[in-house]
Amino acid sequence: MPLLDRPVAPAAILAVGIVVGGALVGNGFARGHRDDRYVTVKGISEREAKADLAIWPLHIAAADNDLGRAHDRLVTSAHAVLQFLARNSLDTTAAVVQDLSVTDEFLEGGSEKPAAARYAIRETIVVRSTKPDLVATASQHVAELVSAGVVLSSAGEAGSGGPTFIFTGLNTLKPQMIAEATARAREAAEQFAHDSRSEIGEIRQASQGVFEILPRDQAPGISEESQIFKTVRVVSTIDYALR
Repeated sequence: MPLLDRPVAPAAILAVGIVVGGALVGNGFARGHRDDRYVTVKGISEREAKADLAIWPLHIAAADNDLGRAHDRLVTSAHAVLQFLARNSLDTTAAVVQDLSVTDEFLEGGSEKPAAARYAIRETIVVRSTKPDLVATASQHVAELVSAGVVLSSAGEAGSGGPTFIFTGLNTLKPQMIAEATARAREAAEQFAHDSRSEIGEIRQASQGVFEILPRDQAPGISEESQIFKTVRVVSTIDYALR
């Protein structure tokens, strides 16, 4: 039988199919592998910020065996506090009295030893000021109140360590800092692409991250709230495709 008239063997057809199919599958894997190439980079932006609000709770107390005299002492102490604030150029109209409490030590009966004074009266004068520098300066001279006979109570009470300084202008910094963090992430991706002889492509995924307000001077025992100057930080995480 002539060669051209011979039927093609089924095995030969199958072999050709495997070769062609293998080539197509191989190209698909290669293309898929290229599509999966990406780099994850982080961009950091930091700013130094100054607190624009101060909140200072001053806890005062007075005690006496007579409730009326205890109250009079507390009123005298509160007046001394207001005078102290005025001497330090702080607006006394922004001071608010909170948490007035009266304790009868005889009724409490928590100790076998009799109390030195039957009645104890406590209240908190909260100073709220948009001039943190003045509050910080005044807090350095709080011993003047003790010299004037004011009993300052702090045990177990929130805010007893001094003023709290707050930065409220975060929203004004966000656009600039996000742009800066994104630009730095791209710079890192471009450097990686250059080192790996690749090119960066489109963004596959991006995460802005959370804005943090940190103490400018990070040392043990120093909290962010106690510092006027702070560090604002944001970290953006971005996946760039590689070509």
